[in-house]
Amino acid sequence: MLRKLGRLFTIKTRWEAWLVIYAIALGAVERGRLYLDIYPGWMGWTLAMACTGVVFVAGGKLLDAVRPAVPAAAMATGPYAAPLRRRAPTGRSRPMLPRRHPAAESRSSHRTD
Repeated sequence: MLRKLGRLFTIKTRWEAWLVIYAIALGAVERGRLYLDIYPGWMGWTLAMACTGVVFVAGGKLLDAVRPAVPAAAMATGPYAAPLRRRAPTGRSRPMLPRRHPAAESRSSHRTD
């Protein structure tokens, strides 16, 4: 019975997350208005801005916790897989430096007299 009751308070979709964020925003704005009435001046504005700033933090956490549905084909490579690296075109736009093999150098450069 408690498990069924607990499922009522679980946010499962992004739609539910947006509704919760909206409710948090309404409460934060109302609390901010109350602070403006109680504390006139810069202190009230500071507290009101802090109330509305909390909505951004909580909303971001809620939206991160509820990921959108991803098709099964995308899950095969992973939701955060790095993009495929493209091969360089055959006609390069800049010249390549010649590669030197260490044994190709002349022996005179290795002499120590």
